[in-house]
Formats: sequence, C-alpha cells, structure tokens
Amino acid sequence: MDMDEIKKMNAAERLQAMEALWDSMLQENTKIDTPQWHDGILAERRRMIESGRAKFVSLSELKASRYR
Repeated sequence: MDMDEIKKMNAAERLQAMEALWDSMLQENTKIDTPQWHDGILAERRRMIESGRAKFVSLSELKASRYR
C-alpha cells in the first residue's frame, strides 16, 4: 500500500487499517523500544508533580481547550 492509496481512504478506513496493523504487531509480540526522549519527558513530568507545579485538567476541559 502506498501513500496515494492511503490518501484515497476515508477516516474510518484509515483507522481500521491502523487497528489492523497494531493487532498484527500484538499477535507477533513485536517489541517496540520506547524512544529515549520519552524518558526525559516522563522525568520532567514527575518533577513537576513532585514540586507541585503540575496542572491537571479534566478530559472535558482538555477537549474544550482543543477546539477553541
């Protein structure tokens, strides 16, 4: 499948394709290494929480902020 074929798919078809890819990887027990930069982000978030500087929002607040 190439990009031209993917671009012809509607959103539902693209989601189905992604689900099928993830399912195939899970069935094959494909090991996906976490990128090193994830560790840095997680460490910074932990520091923010521990220092009391983290701000938490509800899911509805998050959704509302994304569509302003």
